[in-house]
Amino acid sequence: MLFFAVPPTHPVHTLLCETCLRSHCKLHVVLGNEACDLDSMVSALALAYFFAKTAPEKRAAFIPVLNIPRSDFPLRTESTFLLKEHRIPESAIIFRDEIDLLDLHRAGLLSLTLVDHHVLPSQDTALEEAVVEVVDHRPLEWERSPHCRVTSELVGSCATLVTEKILQGPMEVLDQTTAALLHGTIVLDCVNMAPEAGKVTPKDMHFASLLESKFPDLPPRGVVFEALQNAKLDVSGLTTDQMLRKDLKAISGKEIAVALSSVYVTLQDFLCRLDVEQDLSTFCQQRGYDALVLMAISFHGRNEPFRQLAVYSQQEALRTGVCQSLEDSSNPSLNLSLLESPHPTIRAYAQGNTAASRKKVLPIVKDFLREWGHRATMQPCRKTRAEPTDSSSGSTDSRPPEKGAAGRKEPAKSQRLGDDLLGDEDTHLPPTPMNSLVDECPLNQGLPKLSAEAVFEKFNHIAVAHSCEDSPEKK
Repeated sequence: MLFFAVPPTHPVHTLLCETCLRSHCKLHVVLGNEACDLDSMVSALALAYFFAKTAPEKRAAFIPVLNIPRSDFPLRTESTFLLKEHRIPESAIIFRDEIDLLDLHRAGLLSLTLVDHHVLPSQDTALEEAVVEVVDHRPLEWERSPHCRVTSELVGSCATLVTEKILQGPMEVLDQTTAALLHGTIVLDCVNMAPEAGKVTPKDMHFASLLESKFPDLPPRGVVFEALQNAKLDVSGLTTDQMLRKDLKAISGKEIAVALSSVYVTLQDFLCRLDVEQDLSTFCQQRGYDALVLMAISFHGRNEPFRQLAVYSQQEALRTGVCQSLEDSSNPSLNLSLLESPHPTIRAYAQGNTAASRKKVLPIVKDFLREWGHRATMQPCRKTRAEPTDSSSGSTDSRPPEKGAAGRKEPAKSQRLGDDLLGDEDTHLPPTPMNSLVDECPLNQGLPKLSAEAVFEKFNHIAVAHSCEDSPEKK
């Protein structure tokens, strides 16, 4: 597969603009969605590769862009796992914080293909004119211009539609690595093609089987699914901050913001992490959260999931109030029983109702925030807390909540980085055992070190190679 490597510390959009102008070369970006799950990543990589191999216009460079900051990528553990499995270096991939698409568009150099989504977020509306193609497997909510090619079908995985598009082209384009990426993504998205999961469609089944027939060395579906699902739940290589951000939602009321984070280890293991209380304090301070509800999901010996819950806050009254609302809830009843906690600012529980996912706990916390806000309005002399410090991580979930026009704290602008994998989605995934499949945190390897000259030379080489293919000697 063809990738274009850039150093994340360099203003890559400047290099790209200068290089494109010098070589009269336009830039065609294949952009995944903001969740950047495995389907979005693989669809972007595979489709950009296909375009690069088959486009009749050789004066363009095709680049996949993952729609998250590079610092967030280690949280997509199934994606990092699959790249490692197929020896694809993360340094060869461009992330959204490493390229200024708006500058490229203003320079008249950008064409944009959207995969695994078809509606740009409000901050990207200026890029609408650059969208020339859409490939998505969701119901269409946005009518595109006649000049934009649209592929839309309700299938289990967008990778299925990308596979179909690739197989409609020259047969030699699809290689073993691309086939393995697409196959693994379809199998994971469609829950191992199990009809009872309600995700797989006949088209998903057809193209998964077609990939298997063309590449008989692909591992069996069950093996692929178990490895990717285990990797999706694996957090062994993550820091405490990364574990909390992997699967995070935040809500806020008057003056108070509460984060709800799902982690995939036992509560005992999590609370025994080195400096965990200080890490929780830093996490909440940097993001403007007053309290954190931690939902731990793990497994009994026979693969039966069980849940635990903890509430953290430096404010004793707030911590007690959140805990009381969770203990008293009857719709649903969480069936909480108190556990011993080694930290005074953390109250821990066993959760008897294992069916109560974060999706069910969220309304309980929302109701509490409404009541707390009502009490706050009755106490105008209440001491105002210190404003949180801003995080320097660059992640969209790291900004502190903003104040509204009426002084009310707006909901924290935290991107949904993941799902409560055993409950937030409409379709429940079958439980799988926790298994450490990631040897180390990808950040331990450091960020790629490439000079600006190396980037320029690599890009120029692509442009020259394309020009040579159009020369009379090649025809």
